[in-house]
Amino acid sequence: MSDLLTPATAADLAATAAGVRIRIVTELAELHEIFWLFDSIWHSAPAHAPVSRELLRAMSKAGNYVAGAFDETGLVGACAAFFAAPDRHEIHSHIAGVARAARGRNVGWALKLHQRAWALDHGMSRISWTYDPLVSRNAYFNLVKLGGAPVQYLPDFYGPMGDAINGDDATDRLLLQWDLTAPRVDQVARGERPQRWDAEMLRAAGAVTALGRTPSGEPVPGEADGRIVLVAVPPDIEALRRTDPAGARRWRVAVREALGPLIDGGARVTGFDRAGWYVVERTDA
Repeated sequence: MSDLLTPATAADLAATAAGVRIRIVTELAELHEIFWLFDSIWHSAPAHAPVSRELLRAMSKAGNYVAGAFDETGLVGACAAFFAAPDRHEIHSHIAGVARAARGRNVGWALKLHQRAWALDHGMSRISWTYDPLVSRNAYFNLVKLGGAPVQYLPDFYGPMGDAINGDDATDRLLLQWDLTAPRVDQVARGERPQRWDAEMLRAAGAVTALGRTPSGEPVPGEADGRIVLVAVPPDIEALRRTDPAGARRWRVAVREALGPLIDGGARVTGFDRAGWYVVERTDA
C-alpha cells in the first residue's frame, strides 16, 4: 500500500476486505443488538455482563466510541471505548467481539483500524486495552498484527467473571498500549507484513527461557537472567479450562510469576511467537 494511505482509507480497505461496513452506532435498537452480540460471545451471568445496553447508550451519548461491523446478515462485530483522562490523549477500548459466524474474515482487524482512524480524528494518539495473557491468538493479534506494547501486568484485574470464556479462572490481564502514530503501527495498518518472531532461533542466539512447557503441556519455570527472555503460554487456554481446569490454573500462576515480575521490573515485551512464546527484552541485563 502507498505511504500516503490515510488511517481512514486504510480502515475502509480493511472493512471492504472483511466484507463489512463499520460505522458509529447511536440508536437504541442497534445498541441493544451490540449488547446481545457480546452476550452471545461471553455468555455472562447477569451480574457479570461485560457491558449493559444502558451503559452503551450513555457512552454513545457522551461522545465515546461505540461502533458496529455489519454485513448482509446484520451486525457481526462491535467495539466500545471511552476517553481516558484528558492529559493522556487516549481512549480505553473496553470490549470488542466478533460473531462466531464471521470469524476468520479479519473483522476484528477492520474494527481496530476503524477505531484507530476515529481516535486520531478526535485528537487521540493512543488506545489502551486489557487482554488475557494466556490467550495465544489474542497475544499474537495485539502484539504482532497490531503492533501494541504491554506495559503492566494486572493480577485478577476484574475479579471473578464466571462466563463461558474465563470460567472460574482468575482474571489476570496485560494492559496494552497502542501508539497510533508509531512507525511500526503505521506500517502494519498500511498492510505491510509484520515482523516474525521465532523462539527457537532466539534461543539458539542466546535467549533464556523463564517459562517453558513439557511435551505434555505443563508449565516449567526456568531462569530469567538473560537479555532476551522467553515466556511460554498454552496453545489453547480456553480448551484447557474446559478439559483440565486445574491445569489452566497452574498456567495462570506460572505465567503470572514469570511475566509479571519482568514487566514490573521494567522489561519490555517486544514480540510474540505464534507458537506460544512471549519475547521479552530486559534493559537491565
